[in-house]
Amino acid sequence: MNLNKLVFLALFSAVFFTSCSDNDDTIVETPLGAYDNGVLILNQGGFNKGNASISYLSEDLNTFQNNIFALVNPEITLGDTAQDVGFYNELAYIVLNGSNTIKIVNRYTMAYVATISKGLSNPRYIVFNEGKGYVSNWGNGGSTTDDYIAVINLSDNSLSTPIPVLEGPERLVISNNKLYVAQQGGFGFGSTVSVINLSTNAVSSIDVGDVPNSLEISGGTLYVLSGGKPSWTNSETAGKLSKINLSNDAVSGTIDFILPLHPSNLEISNSDLFYTVGSDIFKTTVTASTLPNVALFSTTAQGVYGVYSFEVQNGKIYVGDAGDYSSDGNVHIYSSKGTLESSKTVGIIPAGFYFN
Repeated sequence: MNLNKLVFLALFSAVFFTSCSDNDDTIVETPLGAYDNGVLILNQGGFNKGNASISYLSEDLNTFQNNIFALVNPEITLGDTAQDVGFYNELAYIVLNGSNTIKIVNRYTMAYVATISKGLSNPRYIVFNEGKGYVSNWGNGGSTTDDYIAVINLSDNSLSTPIPVLEGPERLVISNNKLYVAQQGGFGFGSTVSVINLSTNAVSSIDVGDVPNSLEISGGTLYVLSGGKPSWTNSETAGKLSKINLSNDAVSGTIDFILPLHPSNLEISNSDLFYTVGSDIFKTTVTASTLPNVALFSTTAQGVYGVYSFEVQNGKIYVGDAGDYSSDGNVHIYSSKGTLESSKTVGIIPAGFYFN
């Protein structure tokens, strides 16, 4: 009898635990319902893979969820190579470079609203001003003369006549009804910022350093961080920080980096100015005339060997690590002094942070 009971118990346990395991495998994650009071993390996905995604992390770092667009909209694919997100009122405009589209969703629920699929060619970044959206477009990467700014009428998502610009327009900012465009150069190497008067669409340019990669506005000044030409060009140049007076669009000062430093990811929080070089985070002030010699902290302890995306918000520093660019990436959140507070595994190539 004892042996029979043991055999029965063993069989019952095997069935019970197998059932539990099967149930675990078929659990379907449900949307959170609200994605406010936190940060949307845009994951680029692999080029031509169609696997772009969005993750959500609450401000207190306690609530986290991957693939939130797919969870809310299971019948819709987000698209190929997500590049940027722009907020306008209650909507989020998700720029998909590889798909040549913009997906529009409710920024708080992720519910799908519409798609803009005409008038875009290699779209990159988006900003808004007085009922219009402005999107930088590379056009055909093999052409140096077909780059432009697409103009979207937000009332009906129609497009106005595009504004031609130099090769490789990237990040955008708006001030005093002027659009400032970092002309990074596309597959080449630019060294200017285009200035577009949005009343007339007239275009002028300001000389900055080679390969401008970030723009920030603070106190009437536009700060432009240029990474410089990389070493493999055989004409390597160092980075540069340019300060542009927005009252007259004149360069009011520059700070040169030294080789082989190629800075990126400029961020300004209050009067603090942050940027990255490789895996290191640097901090100075907007009024500084020299650059710091020592990094605020390094991210190498978390296995980061080149910061891919970066943001400073509410006393925290957010770092995106693309890893091997084909597997899921990671996001690390640090205190303002560089103490690691949280790490999350997200989608492939975390490309940006958007605080909701």
